[in-house]
Amino acid sequence: MSYNLLKGKKGIIFGALDENSIAWKTAERVHEEGGTFVLTNAPIAMRMGQINELAKKTGSEIIPADATSEEDLQNLVEKSMEILGGKLDFVLHSIGMSVNVRKGRAYTDEKYDFTTKGWDVSALSFHKVMQTLFKADAMNEWGSIVALTYMAAQRTFPDYNDMADNKAYLESVARSFGYFFGKEKKVRVNTISQSPTPTTAGQGVKGFGGFINYAEKMSPLGNASAADCADYTISLFSDLTRKVTMQNLFHDGGFSNTGVSQEVIDEFSE
Repeated sequence: MSYNLLKGKKGIIFGALDENSIAWKTAERVHEEGGTFVLTNAPIAMRMGQINELAKKTGSEIIPADATSEEDLQNLVEKSMEILGGKLDFVLHSIGMSVNVRKGRAYTDEKYDFTTKGWDVSALSFHKVMQTLFKADAMNEWGSIVALTYMAAQRTFPDYNDMADNKAYLESVARSFGYFFGKEKKVRVNTISQSPTPTTAGQGVKGFGGFINYAEKMSPLGNASAADCADYTISLFSDLTRKVTMQNLFHDGGFSNTGVSQEVIDEFSE
């Protein structure tokens, strides 16, 4: 169901890889709600995904950009404003990658070159994106910038590895840059701490299948899907949440505030 919540609004969506990704679902919902946008991803990710299909479906243009490259980001922002005909109203940062996880290295045996690369892609890129937008004065007043995170930033999940550190840094950037974007540009910055979601990236984490089942049993409302997260993101892009900023918003069916559920107790009861 569409409510025209984003009619006339323009933005950039980072990270749509395939139909399983939250960014993909968000792009579809933005389109349904009347928003227009530019799609972007790293060139290597675009070769792996089906982003052209999404662009055709939503009438969007694609601008390849490495989110760790300041030059690429400057080009992305400038061209996006040209294509969309003015300043932006929303940006979604849906980017995350750990080389240590991909290479099967334990948290206690990190290769720090891998760590640095993952941090740059997953966390520092958020600062680079916002700094580029800020310096270019590319956001309209009451615009909204959202990044996706996970509760491993607050609690330990052993197999989430160095991505937990990346997400903690990402959330700090949202708070710190959110202050300056709010004071000087009247722009909101928030992170959504999403349930474990079977995206292409998520399924790369060791033991993911078991954990998503555990989270489902722990959450009073069950896990939030990628489509659910897209809906929540739309609400943060809309004018209905103008005074929400610098927040880490848990979107996890209640998992983050549940000590233990009856289903989990039953699993361990004799």
